[in-house]
Amino acid sequence: MRESRPGPAGNLFAHLPRMDQGEAFEELLSTPHVRIERIVSSDRPEPTRYDQDTDEWVCLLQGEAELWIDGAILPLQPGDYHLIPAHTPHRVHRTSTHPCCIWLAVHLQRPS
Repeated sequence: MRESRPGPAGNLFAHLPRMDQGEAFEELLSTPHVRIERIVSSDRPEPTRYDQDTDEWVCLLQGEAELWIDGAILPLQPGDYHLIPAHTPHRVHRTSTHPCCIWLAVHLQRPS
């Protein structure tokens, strides 16, 4: 019988970076088909527009935010989640000041 070892562990709300603007990305887990990251957004997010090769499932854990997704604004409250298909232009449009926005993002690589 094989003994199982605990995997990576931590707390999504611990060790939050302090930022005046932009976002901080922390990779929590990576496999060939899935990448999970914590994203912390300041109240002044960069206007970076993303168009990624992977599907991205995002969940807002804390704060309030609006995403711009291919021309539409999507308001989000804590607990709201959304799947952004690969090659869909998107960006963070607005975030709350207090508390800061904390996201969980899961990037899914489609099988080739």
